[in-house]
Amino acid sequence: MSSSIIHRGRVTDENQLLACLPRSIRTLWEPHLKRVDLELGQVIYEAQGHIPSVFFPLTLIVSLLYVLENGSSAEIAIVGNEGMVGFALIMGGDTTPSRAVVQSAGKALRMDARFMKHEFQLVPPGLHLMLRYTQALITQMTQTAVCNRHHSVDQQLCRWLLISLDRLQGNELVMTQELIANMLGVRRESVTETAGKLHRAGLIDYRRGHITVLDRPALEKRVCECYQVVRKEYVRLLPDCMAT
Repeated sequence: MSSSIIHRGRVTDENQLLACLPRSIRTLWEPHLKRVDLELGQVIYEAQGHIPSVFFPLTLIVSLLYVLENGSSAEIAIVGNEGMVGFALIMGGDTTPSRAVVQSAGKALRMDARFMKHEFQLVPPGLHLMLRYTQALITQMTQTAVCNRHHSVDQQLCRWLLISLDRLQGNELVMTQELIANMLGVRRESVTETAGKLHRAGLIDYRRGHITVLDRPALEKRVCECYQVVRKEYVRLLPDCMAT
């Protein structure tokens, strides 16, 4: 993982959560942010492990996974350029029951956890914004659990694709079917069958680990209500951060 100190006043605009902070706070934080490159599949932190840094994604996506005792896992949330990875720190805890894994490689801004915790004791505006983001993220986690329990794999995959696209620029995802199956907690064969249906319907194109969404409006018609529940909550809590 390589890193470099950011250029003041430019890169922070690429993360919607940072861009919403008051200029005075951003100016204070910028020297403590380092731009890093994270690889596909890289583990940022393990469940119940110490969180040494928080990350503000720029061009990457991170999956938060709940891991069972038998080693199986299921995705409970996706974090991209709308937010932050490591929110347990601002809730008063140093660990979390989830594992954070890079699902789409790219760049992020990294901040030392000690500085973040110190700042949250001093700067109420930043605290309030981060807590609203955390509430939105918890909504995503809750809705994901409901969706995985009550909705079809077809609907789950559509939800996953749309939420992922909301956190990336463009309409393409780099992701294997095996990884998608792990994120959704279903068999790979189920993902293969469902992706095939979406492909034949002209909604997506899938080639060698690259998924391109061809017809987003049709995908939104096909998805269950869970996507809009999550989307509306992010827009409600973070109106200046989320594009509508």
